[in-house]
Amino acid sequence: MQWHRGNLFLIGLMGAGKTTYGGRAAALLGKPFIDGDAELERRLGCTISDIFEKEGEDIFRDREQALLAELTQREGIVLSTGGGVVLRDANRQQLRANGAVVYLHALPEVLAERLQGATDRPLLRTAEDLPTRLAQLYAVRDPLYRKTAHKVVDATGDVVARLIQTSEIKY
Repeated sequence: MQWHRGNLFLIGLMGAGKTTYGGRAAALLGKPFIDGDAELERRLGCTISDIFEKEGEDIFRDREQALLAELTQREGIVLSTGGGVVLRDANRQQLRANGAVVYLHALPEVLAERLQGATDRPLLRTAEDLPTRLAQLYAVRDPLYRKTAHKVVDATGDVVARLIQTSEIKY
């Protein structure tokens, strides 16, 4: 079965591999790949961290929502979203209505290993204990990811093969 509008949208916590695996899957599928955070940075001419620092998280989420509303109207794309995109109901609805949504699931301890030393993540910048901070984010966001996703994929092992197989998603 075809994905709605031919779109594959990837959601999940930072470090789950949305950009890495999304780009690889898009190449194998012959679809354009869009990294939502990178696109927002390109359009605004500054980093996500800069936006958080200068304007705050609420303004960042407004900008993210506007971009998502635009990008989800495209056809035949693979889109990796920012980790917090599911915090707003409007975003969750946009994603589900306009493509196959896959949650790249990884436990906080796996993400902590992947993100050790990362300095470009505004929500981790002030964390004294990375595993604890990721566990907090996971506790809030995991239920939202699951509510939004048409399919949950383990973000370890052969993720790209499992993403390609999501063309069997029916909704």
